[in-house]
Amino acid sequence: MGLEVGMAALVWLLIPLVAAVGAGLWGSWANRTRRARSDGPELDGYARFREAMEKSRSGG
Repeated sequence: MGLEVGMAALVWLLIPLVAAVGAGLWGSWANRTRRARSDGPELDGYARFREAMEKSRSGG
C-alpha cells in the first residue's frame, strides 16, 4: 500500500513538471519565427485601424 501511495504522489508531481517542460518547448517553437520577421505587417495594420477610427470619429 505504501508503494502505491508513493507512486501516486510521484505521478501528481510529474504532471506539472511535464506541463512546464511542454509549455517551454511550445513557447520556444512559437517564438522561432518572431526573430526572423519584423513587426512591420502588424504595425501597418494597426496604423490602418487607427486611421479608420479617426475617420469615423470625425464623421467621415
